[in-house]
Amino acid sequence: MAHHSRATTLEQRVEIGERAERGQHDPEIAHAMGVSVETVRKWRRKRQRDGRSSLASHMGRPANGRLSQTPPEMRDALLKLRQAHPGWGPVTLCLELEEDARFKGREEVPGRSGAAAYLKDKGLTRKYERHNELPQPLVGVPQTPHEEWEMDAQGVMKVSPAGPVSLINICDVFSTLKIDSYPCLHKSKPSTLDYQLVLRRAFLNYGLPQHFALDHDSVYYDNTSASPFPTLFHLWLIGLGVDVIFGEKGQPTDQATVERSHQTITAQALTGQSLADGPAIQVVLDDRLKFLAYRYPTRTLAGQPPLVAYPEAVHSGRSYRPEWEADLLDLQRVYRYLAQGRWFRQVTPFGQFYLGNHYYGLGVAFAKQMIEITFDSETCELVCKSEDAQRSTRLPAQGLALQDLMGELGPVVALPAYQLALPYSIAEWRQMQLCTVMTGTT
Repeated sequence: MAHHSRATTLEQRVEIGERAERGQHDPEIAHAMGVSVETVRKWRRKRQRDGRSSLASHMGRPANGRLSQTPPEMRDALLKLRQAHPGWGPVTLCLELEEDARFKGREEVPGRSGAAAYLKDKGLTRKYERHNELPQPLVGVPQTPHEEWEMDAQGVMKVSPAGPVSLINICDVFSTLKIDSYPCLHKSKPSTLDYQLVLRRAFLNYGLPQHFALDHDSVYYDNTSASPFPTLFHLWLIGLGVDVIFGEKGQPTDQATVERSHQTITAQALTGQSLADGPAIQVVLDDRLKFLAYRYPTRTLAGQPPLVAYPEAVHSGRSYRPEWEADLLDLQRVYRYLAQGRWFRQVTPFGQFYLGNHYYGLGVAFAKQMIEITFDSETCELVCKSEDAQRSTRLPAQGLALQDLMGELGPVVALPAYQLALPYSIAEWRQMQLCTVMTGTT
């Protein structure tokens, strides 16, 4: 089958135009985006000639509909194939048409993009949107302690009599130092608040790192959208001046240091032990982490413990305390990061869209459109542009206040005394852990 360029999304067409405006040539854009040079040339010229509004999906459609030049019997055969085999994609369907004795050797057999567009018009395709990665810094191999940390939650294990436990472990990549370990009881998936607590403990003991290497766990990364909005956890780290780097999906070796630490920490602290509850587990973990840091020989460090091989790893030099957090969080840094992003969302028939765990109302004028969203760092507003770019509106961004980023720490630091009722729940124990690392808190 001859090569046919695939259908493009609004996001891709906008990106083609922006890359061209930055001086990139057609072949360079095509290679970077995984589309044909002909596709790049078409949409670049269209934007240059007719402006941004010409990129809307309804523009340029043949007046008589998709595959209007294809014989009716061939279109009917395509529909019947799809209905009989809903799992077959456009490429498979076109290849099957080519093998059909009725159409063998015919030039009218549609290409992949034409078939996909035709099936979309008939309501026989799922909506597809090309993935748009979050902005992240370019970094090399760490050369000093605390240049890069890794964090990961270990799978659930049974600790008797405490019950099911999932450990959150943090490691320094350069020195292999086990920074911290925190037990999450009776839950298979730690929450944002759990991760924030263990990081506050780690920051208090070792200071802030330069950047974090993370996987695509839903606490760190929005996996529900092709153009993901940063999670609250991600923005919290950005506000503290800690850059975030995401590894490739499905590549656990990108966090190899912390993955290897799971087995070591479990063997040192939990295997064969009888521990009653979370506080008891934490005491043992803290003791064994100190042993691993100062006494346990590490093969990759010529048999030396991490803090013996790299005594400077005792602190990053970037101090942190929970009671300083409101002052350390720089919202302008968060706003500048968001200003680099661009998101595409489908508006509901009622004029609403969902972004960053919040619903926004645009009104019925934008109903059922794929809108383009950017962030204005000067006004802290979302700029929402209609699919044809003829209408735009601004909405105040939600969930970006200091209290939103700080989570449960906000109420704690605001009180001179914090009292919890007995018996402690898991959430209350986590809050008590926060209090124990704060000065001047009862």
